[in-house]
Amino acid sequence: MDLILWRHAEAEDAAAGETDLERALTVKGHKQARRMGQWLASQLPDSCKVLVSPALRTLQTAEPLGRKFKIHADLAPGADPEDVLRAANWPGAKESVLVIGHQPTLGQVAALLMTGEEMDWDIRKASAWWFAQREPGDPRSLYLKAVMSADLVVK
Repeated sequence: MDLILWRHAEAEDAAAGETDLERALTVKGHKQARRMGQWLASQLPDSCKVLVSPALRTLQTAEPLGRKFKIHADLAPGADPEDVLRAANWPGAKESVLVIGHQPTLGQVAALLMTGEEMDWDIRKASAWWFAQREPGDPRSLYLKAVMSADLVVK
């Protein structure tokens, strides 16, 4: 199974009276999402399942990918790393899963996968971390397949 963690692109600060879920992407964030979305679209298998937090900024990050996605409440800001893994059906899913979410949760998921411990690792805005596990249920077969930042994607 492959699990790809994609942090949402740069977002505006919350305006007066606006909730955290209503924060939109900045102009730079839209550009980041477009670049990373194009790269991911060229790399992901056709059968990849896409799960997105209900926050506006993650929905806007997902749009340039050009694929159907499912909004998943367990991926909202402040989610627990275990909730993310459960939503993705890690490591038992038969297809690859792309999760579009938030910090610090995605960094905590990455640390948990790589070390077995919850730690606060940083995943930069609009970046994707791609994990693969050759044998389901065998943590020794897990490896980090790729880390890509939107500013490294060739225009």
